Amino acid sequence: MEEFEETKPDHTEVETLIVTEDIRSYIYETAKWAKFLSVMGFIFCVLIILLALSLPAILAAMTAMGKNPMMGVATGALSVVYILFALLYFYPSLMLFKYANSAKKAVLFLDQESLAEAMSKMKSFFKFWGILTIVMLGLYSVILLLSVVTAIGAAS
Repeated sequence: MEEFEETKPDHTEVETLIVTEDIRSYIYETAKWAKFLSVMGFIFCVLIILLALSLPAILAAMTAMGKNPMMGVATGALSVVYILFALLYFYPSLMLFKYANSAKKAVLFLDQESLAEAMSKMKSFFKFWGILTIVMLGLYSVILLLSVVTAIGAAS
C-alpha cells in the first residue's frame, strides 16, 4: 500500500502596499518637519528645566525687591511641576525624532522594516497626545463642575 501525504494548497497571499514616488516624497518631507519639531521640543524641554531650576532664585530676588506676586507659593513645588511638564513634553519629542530617523532611512534605502518602525513611532506619538487630550478634557470637566458647585454654594 502506498502512503499518501496530505498536502494543503499554498494559499498564502502576501498583502502588499504600493509606495509610489509621490508617497515617498511626502514621507521624506514629513520626516524633515518631524525632525525639526522634535529638536525644537528637546530645546524647549531644556529651557523649561533651566527655568524650573532657576525659579527659586528668581522668586527670592523678586521677594527681596518686594515685587513678588507669588509670595505664598512654594517655589520647590513649582519647580517640580515645571520639571514634570518638561518630562511630559520630552516623550512626544523623542517619538517624533525616532519617526523622522526611521522614515528617512526607509525612504532613502527602501527599507520596509524602517518604514514599519517609523509608523510604530508615529502611532505612539499620536496615541500619547490622544490620551493626554482625553485626560486634560476630563480634568477641565472636573474643574468646571467644581467651579459651578462652588459658585452655587457661595451664592446660597
